[in-house]
Amino acid sequence: MEELIAKRYIKALKSSSDMASLENMVVVFSTLAESFKDEKFAAIFGNPNIASQVKSEILLEAVKSANSEALNNLIKLLVENRRIKVIPAIAQELQKDMANATKTYSGVVYSDTVMTDSVMQDLSSGLGKKFDSSISLSFIQSDFNGIKVEVEGLGVEINFSKDRINSQIIEHIVKAI
Repeated sequence: MEELIAKRYIKALKSSSDMASLENMVVVFSTLAESFKDEKFAAIFGNPNIASQVKSEILLEAVKSANSEALNNLIKLLVENRRIKVIPAIAQELQKDMANATKTYSGVVYSDTVMTDSVMQDLSSGLGKKFDSSISLSFIQSDFNGIKVEVEGLGVEINFSKDRINSQIIEHIVKAI
């Protein structure tokens, strides 16, 4: 539900802003979204006993460095409509929207074996060519028996499981007999 609300606000932002302003807003909203992970910060904005004016002043002071009237108006509107908790969803949707506009995505590689930088670079460039995008991959060592590549912005998940490959080889041999 929050994603749908966030998309409406982003649509309005996109119609009134240029690409540089939107990139600036991505940074601002990402920072605000990180602040909501702090329990004290979230408690202040979730507390109905704190006046909307105070909440508005806090958020406007936080985004003051962006020097954007559109951003200030959006913050005021969010506070007025009691939709402050939508800020993390706005940040996430803005990041997705900018990634799609610039065709720059980030992904994660999971494996139980350590991947070298050259292998990671080859995976990044190969996927980038395949999807006509710029893809940067980071490695996370996990207990996955094989290699799993996730690029969330593209909706891509590639998975090579050693167990699955072994079972498919056995099935193929059994069918051949």
